[in-house]
Amino acid sequence: MTAKRDKFGRPIVVVTGMGVVTSLGAGKADNWKKLTAGESGIRTITRFPTEGLRTTMAGTVDFIPIEPFSSTDLSERLGELAAEEAVAQAAIGAKGDFPGPLFLAVAPVEVEWPQRQELGRAIGAGTEVDYDAMLRVSGGGRYTQYHQRFLFGSVADYLAGTFGTKGSPISLSTACASGASAIQLGVEAIRRGEADAALCVATDGSVNPEALVRFSLLSALSTHNDPPQAAVRPFAKNRDGFVMAEGAGALVLESYEAATARGATILGIVAGCGELADSFHRTRSSPDGKPIIGCVRNALADAGLASDQIDYINAHGTGTPENDKMEYLGISSVFGERAKQIPVSSNKSMVGHTLSAAGAVEAVFSLLTLEHQRIPPTINYDVPDPAIPFDVVPNKARDARVTAVMSNSFGFGGQNAVLILTREPV
Repeated sequence: MTAKRDKFGRPIVVVTGMGVVTSLGAGKADNWKKLTAGESGIRTITRFPTEGLRTTMAGTVDFIPIEPFSSTDLSERLGELAAEEAVAQAAIGAKGDFPGPLFLAVAPVEVEWPQRQELGRAIGAGTEVDYDAMLRVSGGGRYTQYHQRFLFGSVADYLAGTFGTKGSPISLSTACASGASAIQLGVEAIRRGEADAALCVATDGSVNPEALVRFSLLSALSTHNDPPQAAVRPFAKNRDGFVMAEGAGALVLESYEAATARGATILGIVAGCGELADSFHRTRSSPDGKPIIGCVRNALADAGLASDQIDYINAHGTGTPENDKMEYLGISSVFGERAKQIPVSSNKSMVGHTLSAAGAVEAVFSLLTLEHQRIPPTINYDVPDPAIPFDVVPNKARDARVTAVMSNSFGFGGQNAVLILTREPV
């Protein structure tokens, strides 16, 4: 690699560090080993009672204890672990002195049922729960603690302080596209010359009763509870919904010039980013597929690649009847007949849908695919859907020559983002 700029004259954005945590485990090595072996991290929920619920399984990260449990606290810890691994691999800056900004994708933060119930008990029955009442019961700073903990920017503030990132950290939430959006912000900052490096993190620890009930009421979740490992069935005819999961992914991005100047190992290139909003419906995609089609085309154009130069698609592949159908419509409209020939797989079949973290988690797995020249499988793919004639990599990993990966993130509310990742500049 000798070029410092891409074909559009922009700084080449490289990856020098990666970190990941999912229901399969902590760290790239453990995750990659299990992912390519076709193992599932989906399990029956034990964190809270599930009697009477239609869905009783999730891709929980229970090997990281959080007591008392809070999704915000778990999200913070997951993000910290992924960022630690990425920064350590990049060997950039000094501990607590990262030489660039933080872009964080995180789920909407709110006070959860247990904390609300505790405040309610402290305020007392029959008393209106308002700001003044909460201040009255905040002896020892209890309400102040809750208030700070459940601010949307609280996780970003903690990570920025821990890693010493520069400038004000940016928190964003674009539904299931959030992780890819955080990476896109890092890419754009480097391309504009505003930074030589960026820490892009996406984290989500949202498996709690309220979130599970909300998604269930949307009829979005799989109810295939037994066995839970067989619940996520992307692109299969018998798919019945997605499975909530937790995790975090982190990338250290740098300009090629800055990375080579300090002798860093380059793990891959973020060659292109595309986005396009839909706003058709809060959960459904526009039936003409135009937002997904446009998003894919935007990513290819940003990378300066044609569709026939993509060797593998890391699909959004949630396993919901609607999403999988629309993803095929979008890809086939852009790729034509090649949509039936290019390898496609869904990491979610094993780790579940990590929601706000998915775009970054799957970007890490895409980069590992480029590194190892091995495509992870889509497990539970036993009943192909004739209406979705993808070349799904079924149940076992596939060795293949992969130089460019398209990683899709299509979220509720029409938030669409696509990343193009390559081994070399294009």
